[in-house]
Amino acid sequence: MEVQGKIKIIGETKTFGANGFQKRELVVTTEEQYPQHLMIEFVQDKTNLLNAFNVGEPVKVGINLRGREWQSPQGETKYFNSIAGWRIEKVGASAPAGAPEVPPFDEYEPVQNSKNEDHDDLPF
Repeated sequence: MEVQGKIKIIGETKTFGANGFQKRELVVTTEEQYPQHLMIEFVQDKTNLLNAFNVGEPVKVGINLRGREWQSPQGETKYFNSIAGWRIEKVGASAPAGAPEVPPFDEYEPVQNSKNEDHDDLPF
């Protein structure tokens, strides 16, 4: 699943427990008739994905919905949902990070020494 919107908040990475579990929260505001402020959790090595982003940037976030059941000491059962992020990319970016930039078509020089018979020399 994916969520698209503008970054409202990028939280700090928090560490929990003796095992060093890491979590970082991102709030994305959707751009629709009734905008929603969605809190998305990035955990463990995925927390570093947010380092390249800033508040206000339009993004598309790959998410998984998570649900869990919990039973209180009194025997009452409750259910909790969370949104887990696993990918994030800028919306409107021309190319992924690290991809070579290709000049627009009109910046290429036209071919000067082309023969008409060269247009169909494929062997099949």
